[in-house]
Amino acid sequence: MFDLAIIIINYKTPDLVTAVLKSLETEINPETMQVIVVDNDSGDGSLDILSHWVQQNRAANWVRLIDAGQNTGFSGGNNIGINSIKSKQYLLLNSDTVVRSGAIKLLTDGANKDPKVGMVSPRLEWEDATPQESCFRFHTPMSELITSASTSVITKLFSKYVVPQPIVEQPDFYEWTSFACVLIKAEVLEQIGLLDEEFFMYFEDVEFSYRAVKADWKILNIPHAHVVHLRGGSSPLKSQAKLRKRLPRYFYESRTRYFYLLYGYGGLFAANILWSLGSVIALVRSMFSKRYKSNIAEKQWRDIWINFFTPNKPYIHPDFYAKT
Repeated sequence: MFDLAIIIINYKTPDLVTAVLKSLETEINPETMQVIVVDNDSGDGSLDILSHWVQQNRAANWVRLIDAGQNTGFSGGNNIGINSIKSKQYLLLNSDTVVRSGAIKLLTDGANKDPKVGMVSPRLEWEDATPQESCFRFHTPMSELITSASTSVITKLFSKYVVPQPIVEQPDFYEWTSFACVLIKAEVLEQIGLLDEEFFMYFEDVEFSYRAVKADWKILNIPHAHVVHLRGGSSPLKSQAKLRKRLPRYFYESRTRYFYLLYGYGGLFAANILWSLGSVIALVRSMFSKRYKSNIAEKQWRDIWINFFTPNKPYIHPDFYAKT
């Protein structure tokens, strides 16, 4: 059994993966740590590129490549990696990251110091070291109003429901943290299970964290551990949201499943109604202020109702979007 297994999912991002592997070279002790790269059926020659890098850099003693054979999304890919190796701790690491020196040790030390800590995350940052929001409260129906309204009065009035938490310089505990980089103890996985593979992508990290917190595990963020997060390596969602373009169907399928699992039909309905109310507020504001910019994506008013009557319905795989 290893002390740490680092799981990286590749989906058509071999250059990003080799960059993150390079950043890990000096952080890894092959005797106690291993890196598992799971290729989610990229179909673009990724495995050949990654295999060549491993051979060229003599990394076969600490890097293993796995061909998933199919693309089962973020949860499915990570579960394949987790199931492939026995380890005391697992670090889920996005392909669009670069690990700063010393970050791995800080994360493992933080996990080892407190038996009640089940998950640990670093400070995520841009390449210029500007920090990113990466620690949060759980999404609730009320937070949907805050998000769609995007209005300071609403945000301040319901501040205890705001999802993103302020960036701080000292370690602290949170309800959930970004899975762009997160360390999870094996005991947590043994107690609450793996990631929910019914989420193709998005909200699986929130739902997993909810199960962990419900099982009395603590989620610790250590801002002294720095990891660069470039964002958008395998998913266009961030860039589409910024441009307010229509978001992928799997985002809404995951959103529906999340609210249903945590709050039931009533909570899912409330989330959609409150989001719709916030969108009306955003519309009115945009009519009276040219400077105001809403964060509502194209056709989002309709897409939030996807799978409303069948929240447990399997997601439609993105490969079949053109056929539906």
